Amino acid sequence: MSEEFRHNPEASRFEAWIDGRRVGSAEYTLRGNVASFHHTHVDAALNGQGVAGRLVTSAMDQVRAAGEWKVEPACAYVSRWMKHHPDYADLLA
Repeated sequence: MSEEFRHNPEASRFEAWIDGRRVGSAEYTLRGNVASFHHTHVDAALNGQGVAGRLVTSAMDQVRAAGEWKVEPACAYVSRWMKHHPDYADLLA
């Protein structure tokens, strides 16, 4: 099984791909330099396998590496993820 995480700026989302199929996304709206993450979704068949957590981790790592945005965790999943990962608090808007 191959797993890949990609940023798709044209669609304003970070995506999770498994075996060449998009299985999840973390969608955002960019306002100035703040990315408001408003929806996270992973195919129901993959629930409980950690895909959403790895997707959000990858998204936050990419945001941090680019150094251009702050993050507003508007969806419940990203908000909960941020609370469990205080080492990413520097990204909060």
